[in-house]
Amino acid sequence: MKRFFDILFSILGLLLLSPMFLVVAVWIKLDSRGPVFYRQVRVGRHNRDFRIFKFRSMRVGSDKGSLVTIGGRDPRITRSGYFIRKFKIDELPQLINVLVGDMSFVGPRPEVRKYVDMYTPEQLHVLDVRPGITDEASIAYRNENELLATADDPERFYIETVMPDKLRINLQYVENYSFWGDIRLIFKTFVAVLH
Repeated sequence: MKRFFDILFSILGLLLLSPMFLVVAVWIKLDSRGPVFYRQVRVGRHNRDFRIFKFRSMRVGSDKGSLVTIGGRDPRITRSGYFIRKFKIDELPQLINVLVGDMSFVGPRPEVRKYVDMYTPEQLHVLDVRPGITDEASIAYRNENELLATADDPERFYIETVMPDKLRINLQYVENYSFWGDIRLIFKTFVAVLH
């Protein structure tokens, strides 16, 4: 039922959002040099790598340094990038990942290999399910970039404080998953983004 929902609504989403995708694509191209999409290797179900689709919100080559982004003072983020990140528009191309089966609408957010390699054996159970566009941890940490901006060492703070708490929340999801819980979480995400 979950996979059927993912296929049906990712197709509908891509069709309905295609005019907005076009506007965002033009804005990104006019705002800075580089491709419209950013494709980064993330870790998915069963610890397999896949390439995630996102609208590019940072300058080309910005991912060569720190993988952690920090609030309004991060100079790597483009002008259009600040806006599309604030309203989570940069995440919408992941509907493509949902359609092809790399991701689901709801599930633990996919992490980069560098951080997954730090997981404990227990934490690796978040990879028992497909990663998602949204999860409870994303809502709890919707202002994560601003939180990291206040830390003396943002990456260390992420690794030692934020990441373990997000994994704790996501492990609860893996243990207590339900289809109707996913539907509730999708609506909760819309409210959080618009708030």
